[in-house]
Amino acid sequence: MLEQLLDVLDLRADGVDDRGQDVFQGQTLPQPHGRVFGGQVLAQAVVAATRTVGDGRAGAPAPGDPPPPAAGTARPIHSMHGYFLRAGDSRLPITFAVERLRDGRSFTARRVHALQHGRPLLSMIASFQTPADGVDHQVAMPDVPGPEDLRSTVDLLGSPQAPPAWQPPPGDELDEGARAWAERWARSRPIDLRHVPVADLPPDVGQAVWLRTTAPLPDDDALHRAVLAFASDDSLLEPVLVSHGLTWATRGLRMTSLDHALWWHRPARVDEWLLYAQSSPTASGARGLATGRLHRRDGVLAATVAQEGLVRPPRPGAGAGIAT
Repeated sequence: MLEQLLDVLDLRADGVDDRGQDVFQGQTLPQPHGRVFGGQVLAQAVVAATRTVGDGRAGAPAPGDPPPPAAGTARPIHSMHGYFLRAGDSRLPITFAVERLRDGRSFTARRVHALQHGRPLLSMIASFQTPADGVDHQVAMPDVPGPEDLRSTVDLLGSPQAPPAWQPPPGDELDEGARAWAERWARSRPIDLRHVPVADLPPDVGQAVWLRTTAPLPDDDALHRAVLAFASDDSLLEPVLVSHGLTWATRGLRMTSLDHALWWHRPARVDEWLLYAQSSPTASGARGLATGRLHRRDGVLAATVAQEGLVRPPRPGAGAGIAT
């Protein structure tokens, strides 16, 4: 699956459209429910935007703007903000249109639309910055057991040791169809997830997950940043569920991501263990907010994430299944 992820992140350049936007084409990972995984689209949009930074094709600066950076200037992505607008079809390729918003002396901004059938699945704005010195501080990494002391979440599915969000609701059981779907979904991930047991969590952490890719990645910082975007969409909304006694298997639950924000603070390899400390500060109006911090194994804070998701509570008489 990791090889497939690298394939879908290797976007094909399709030139420039009549609006001056850079166009790329990408394939999709197979999904048991037929919908494109949001983290995949985020990662591909990051790749598309990155391909247009420092390539020497910056437009003429507007009045008052500084000269654009020279071709080949190192300028990694430091933040992105995206809205999920439609569900994508995992059987079809995705087109990525990149608008060059600004190329400044220190920062570059890009807008990316991910499209199928000419309609946007995702609208994202990303910002890139030339590395610079300045103020520097961070919060400490939570004190939790290391990943070597934990079993993979995939191996725990269907057992009493499974994470709370993956447990059957009290007094209920997964039917065979739902159980098979959950196992196919979990085993289709190119990311090894290991949930920290609830008993080992600090009071201010709703959930903590160790994660890394299932195999080594090339020494390419831009690729690691894109794969981090992919991994950041895994498990983040689970604290919203657990706060209300819900699980992915709650009958009639419907849940979908609405938006996603990610800030890369410091370099990190995603093929080495990262601790994803998550919490949900609030839920209202059928929307739940979740935040997460990704720490490297040495305690360095690599990234911060925020996502809001639509959470529709079960209706009486709803059928069994896994929320999608």
